Amino acid sequence: MPRFFCFILTILFFNVIFSQNEDKKFTVKFSPTIPQIDGILDEKIWNTLESADKFQQYFPADTILANEDTSIKMYYDGITLYVAIKLETIGSNYVTPSLRRDFRAGGNDNISLMFDTFNDATNAFLFGINPYGVLREALIANGGGDNGVFNTSWDVKWRGEAKVFENYYTAELAIPLTSLKFKEGETKFRFNAYRFDTQSNESSTWARIPQNQSIFSLAFMGEMTFEKPLGKYRTPIAIIPFINGLSQKNFETDEGLSKVTFGGDAKIAIGNGMNLDVTLNPDFSNVEVDNLFTNLTRFEVNLPERRQFFVDNGDLFSSFGGGRDANPFFSRRIGIATDENGNSVENRIIGGVRLSGKLNENWRLGFLNMQTAEDLEKEIASNNNMMLAIQKKVFSRSNFGLFFINRETFKDYDFLAPEDRYNRVLGVDYNLASEDNIWNGKFYVHKSFDPDSDGKDVSTGAFMSYNTRKLNVFTDWVYIGENFNSDLGFIRRKDIFKFVTGLEKIFWPTAGKINQHSFELFPVFTLNPTRDFQTTDYAIRLSWGAEFKNQTRLNASIENNYTFLLDTFDPSRTSGAVPLPADVGYTYTSAQASYRSDRRKMFAYEFQQAYGQFFNGTQFSSGVEMSLRLQPKTNINLALNYDQIDLPEPYSSAKLWLISPSFDFTFSKSIFWSTIVQYSNQRDNLGFNSRLQWRFAPLSDLFVVYNDNYFVNSFQPRNRSINLKFTYWLNI
Repeated sequence: MPRFFCFILTILFFNVIFSQNEDKKFTVKFSPTIPQIDGILDEKIWNTLESADKFQQYFPADTILANEDTSIKMYYDGITLYVAIKLETIGSNYVTPSLRRDFRAGGNDNISLMFDTFNDATNAFLFGINPYGVLREALIANGGGDNGVFNTSWDVKWRGEAKVFENYYTAELAIPLTSLKFKEGETKFRFNAYRFDTQSNESSTWARIPQNQSIFSLAFMGEMTFEKPLGKYRTPIAIIPFINGLSQKNFETDEGLSKVTFGGDAKIAIGNGMNLDVTLNPDFSNVEVDNLFTNLTRFEVNLPERRQFFVDNGDLFSSFGGGRDANPFFSRRIGIATDENGNSVENRIIGGVRLSGKLNENWRLGFLNMQTAEDLEKEIASNNNMMLAIQKKVFSRSNFGLFFINRETFKDYDFLAPEDRYNRVLGVDYNLASEDNIWNGKFYVHKSFDPDSDGKDVSTGAFMSYNTRKLNVFTDWVYIGENFNSDLGFIRRKDIFKFVTGLEKIFWPTAGKINQHSFELFPVFTLNPTRDFQTTDYAIRLSWGAEFKNQTRLNASIENNYTFLLDTFDPSRTSGAVPLPADVGYTYTSAQASYRSDRRKMFAYEFQQAYGQFFNGTQFSSGVEMSLRLQPKTNINLALNYDQIDLPEPYSSAKLWLISPSFDFTFSKSIFWSTIVQYSNQRDNLGFNSRLQWRFAPLSDLFVVYNDNYFVNSFQPRNRSINLKFTYWLNI
């Protein structure tokens, strides 16, 4: 009998825990009271409001309440949403990487609030704060799961402050309702919050999220109900002019340039759900520099979009197709062109417009049109770049998408081949996401149109995944015709039929130091359709990975590869090297291991090691990343990668170094100075980028950016520049 009662109590306990999301709701009161945003919850109104509390633990377990609870209260005055948060802790030894806005949440103390304002479980706005009152905001798209989009490049005006007390800290936020997009007359938002607590080594969420799901998944949320329906708001027009002074010199050509440029952006709200962004003569000199990488593959590598103009609702444009192999729209193509020598160079953008957002709760619209400038000396044509995207929600979290892309030049240029006058792509996608996020999928068909198109110009694919606590299975199929072209896309390679199947078994020990570990089998096969579906590549990887309760991670894998070279290839990319011949197949096997330390520590590190066969030779790779946090104002990082390739004569062997120290100083929450040094002997470049930013007003900045590049072997200067940029955000 005692065992029977224990069993019944256990069942009742888990029924309560797992059903709490259904009851997770609170009311957001209406009040004309305006609090002082100082992080101190001393206004009487906070004592009268309903609380969103009883957070669920996400790590190290996901079946119990959080040890350190969090309480959130909200009200609104018709203009602003006010939020009060109390976060209990076991001490005041908080971890923060710096005082810089838009910090990375993992490994430090903070809380993030997610608002699904159209209740579609697909898109959300995120606002976060840490114990030092440092803010961050982000856009979440594609459901926020493993294939979701989390973009911290989004900026919006709002306020927040925090205050530290003994064994807890508090925060106050003021979020203008015009910063959120929602349907007029809306009475509720889907809502969730997640918190990292380094002292108790605990992560928690208000609405329970299973550990096998992303902590910012939008499939698992509660509900916030407004006491009065939200009205129609007039969002002020934001005018963001800039002035940029540039002085630069190219030492290779002995040419110098000094100039002053003007331009700006405008943000105009269309109703409660749409944004119209306008840019004229944009300048992106203040955007953070890309990290260098050592590329030992035959293919181009894509890098994330950091330019603010392309960020808002960016998933509407960029989520079509397969992100790794067949993305028809990649915004970083705009502003880059190929000169007369085949080199990729910057191409000035004259201006553009971008309309994006929600038409209603089921329909989304995106339209982008940008004009780039001609450069007759470099034989670069002026192009109009346009994309139209429409998305329709179906079922609980799935959607259909339709797009049309057009890149076209409207002038006749002597240097431009007829087949390069235009490129158009038309496509349709279906994105599947089950209500509980166990099933996810994508199915798409895209067709390109060129002046000399003669068939085999289709890209199509299918993806399906099944994700549970103990088992993950997925399959991915891609076909890209040899004549499929998307000038504004990222197409890694063409004329392929590729299929991938992954199987991962996850174990959750009930005792010991390991929180969870898994085994994964990951085979990838690539065939060439024009060669009677000859297998040109395969990679079969067997791996084991473990996450420990102290937040360290360990991974090990072994991988067998086959590569049939269709063209000659030099892995080292060194001058004068003899490339590996074409029409030869290579089979090779290697082993890899990696370890990541506890990011909560003042000194943290991560290393990767790999050794094995490489084509007809061997490869040894070693990578180390170290960070030293002297909080809250200094963060020092060092990334070091070494690749040694040994191939038999006469093919090239190489020792490739990539060394990148970086220094981040945040003197206050408004003055930041970051410097990164990047040394790569593969690229024959030593680069320095130093950026000083003063945020003298909300979203208004003064930047000083210094760039210097040298040849590695001779240490002779290549090019040097300094920018002084002033930008101001004005609401009218």
